Formats: sequence, structure tokens, C-alpha cells
Amino acid sequence: MIQTKGTRHCPLRAFCMANEHVINAIRELAEGLLVNDPDNFLVDIRIKPTNNVKLFLDGDKGVPVDKLVSFNRKLYPLLEAAELFPNNDFSLEVSSPGLDEPLKLHRQYLKNIGRKVEVTLLDGSVKEGNLVAVTEETITIEELIGKKKEIKSTDLKLNEIKHTKVCIVF
Repeated sequence: MIQTKGTRHCPLRAFCMANEHVINAIRELAEGLLVNDPDNFLVDIRIKPTNNVKLFLDGDKGVPVDKLVSFNRKLYPLLEAAELFPNNDFSLEVSSPGLDEPLKLHRQYLKNIGRKVEVTLLDGSVKEGNLVAVTEETITIEELIGKKKEIKSTDLKLNEIKHTKVCIVF
């Protein structure tokens, strides 16, 4: 997995290095399938120690379930042919990132303009508001401040954000 914020500690260095090699190979295969599908994009790949491959796809207008199923059916034989796992002992799950998954890519921020988000900054502070603008370096949210619920526009630098999640509004 390519992380944009923070790092993960891996006590088994050799496993992590091999895992990164496998993830990069899977990324190339997946992106090859997405070349003719400009509306959809790869968000993340995770591999559990049980060789369960979880691949997250997103789209500018969402990703329908039938598209995820089709992608899984195309990618699975490619992974078998690549022989990335001993005895081809692996499972593959393809899904869209759920609401519990933080936004990771610039394209996801763009897709979610107009939605309410919760932004956790590296210093631990949390901002909540409507995402109104995105640039290469910042996002702008409109927060409701005080008892009178005045709107305050706040620019946040992407490199100061720990994670951003889309809020569910009922």
C-alpha cells in the first residue's frame, strides 16, 4: 500500500518488503485494466497475512456493484497467471471504499466537494464542515461556528491532514 500520510510499522521487515513487491505487481495489473475506464480509479490495495487481497476502486460518480464484480473476474485470472502467491493460494475482494475509509487521493476529495467531512489534523485537532474547494495543496471547508451558527471558511493544507472522512448526514 502506498501511504500518503504516516507510516506503518512492520516487525517482519522481509515480509513487508515482499508484500510491497506483490502490491506493486497487483497495482500494475489493476491499473492496466483501468486504462480504458477513465471514470474509475484504484484507491488502495491491502494484503492480509492469509493472502486475502483487498482492492479498493472508486469512481468519479461512484462504482456500481456490477462493475466491481466484473473487475474482480478480470483481475483474478491475471493474478493467477502472475503467480504472486505460493501455490496460487490467495483470495481477492474488490470493493469501493466505505464511509469508514478515509479519503486518500486528490481525486476523492474532488469527488466529495459539497459533502460534510470530518478532518483530523496531525496535531490531533478535528475540524468538521462542508468541503467546498480542493486544490493540489489545500482543501477548504465551511464550518458552522458559535451559537448563531455563523459560517467560517477554513483552508487546510493537505500535508497537515492526518485523515479526512465523509460524514453521514441524516
